[in-house]
Amino acid sequence: MKLGFALILLSAIMLAVPSFASEGDHSEVFHECLDSCAVFVCDHEREHQMAHTLRVMQWSCVDNCKYECMMMDVDRDLEAISSGSDGVRIKQYYGKWPFHRFLGMQEPASVVFSLMNLWAHINGGLYLLGRLRPDHPMYQYYFWYVMYGVNAWVWSAVFHMRDKPKTEMLDYFSAALTILYSLYVAVIRLFRLYQPARLHLQQPASYGTRRPRWLPPQHVLRQLWGALCILLYLAHVIYLSVIPRFDYSYNVIANLVVGVLHNLLWLSYSFPFFPLQRFEFKPQSYIPEYGWKPAALAIGMTLATSLELWDFPPWGFVIDAHSLWHLATVPLTWWWYRFLAEDAMDSGWASGRSKGMLD
Repeated sequence: MKLGFALILLSAIMLAVPSFASEGDHSEVFHECLDSCAVFVCDHEREHQMAHTLRVMQWSCVDNCKYECMMMDVDRDLEAISSGSDGVRIKQYYGKWPFHRFLGMQEPASVVFSLMNLWAHINGGLYLLGRLRPDHPMYQYYFWYVMYGVNAWVWSAVFHMRDKPKTEMLDYFSAALTILYSLYVAVIRLFRLYQPARLHLQQPASYGTRRPRWLPPQHVLRQLWGALCILLYLAHVIYLSVIPRFDYSYNVIANLVVGVLHNLLWLSYSFPFFPLQRFEFKPQSYIPEYGWKPAALAIGMTLATSLELWDFPPWGFVIDAHSLWHLATVPLTWWWYRFLAEDAMDSGWASGRSKGMLD
């Protein structure tokens, strides 16, 4: 299970790593078009004004030439395919499939689906936080979980609008922050490193597990774990920022390792033999009715990620496997917030910090 899950994710994400020499980059027709466009259009740019939407989306004359020549080459390939020519297929250019742009957006479907994920985080975050009192032990962690998720999908939408070095960095760094913070929160929740609420309902003392004497105090462990995550993220960003060329392979592997650890932690929540105590004031044998949901959502996310394995030229030059992956994560995100709310409102929280439990 663990190995298969990791291999699917690794294979899927590696397909998304841009290549530096795509088949379309070597097309003679494509390069002849680029050379002609540079001489007859870009050298007389004042006479060839681009549409306002393209200028707003920061398309340069050279960028526009690349797009127009790419689509011209694609049309040529489509004609050859329709005429029954053998060995002709749609090619990738600069490591990506060709897409019809819309209002200057390079990948309109991925933009729309990223915005749908943004909505899922906002809607789910409001649902979750609206059911917790501010003094719930997990409230502050979930608040920033929502904020980082919203930030990540904003930059995902921006990146798919215009693939430029700065938008690429912001997208990748925001995604890495969200993934690492998700692991941070999972450890805080499952290892009960959160700050206990000030007031507690009366619960049997025997439900609380004794901490080993060799372990540092809870607040020290929390601070050490937080410091480690901050250092790891800073090292990740600094490394990718200072090297001459973005290290896509390292970025994939780093996010993969963190993401798999996060999913495995929450998968274990669903196991009957969960090695940790799910709630401080419930016996270790206690399994909530919704305990199956983390495993189901992890499996669903694995299936959604496997869409990346189904790499194909975009349908209508709009919908590709990557955009379908973004679409599939929308309902999963919505359901994930529902699970977090159920977990946070469980009676096993001694303080009963949820609105529904005390109000």
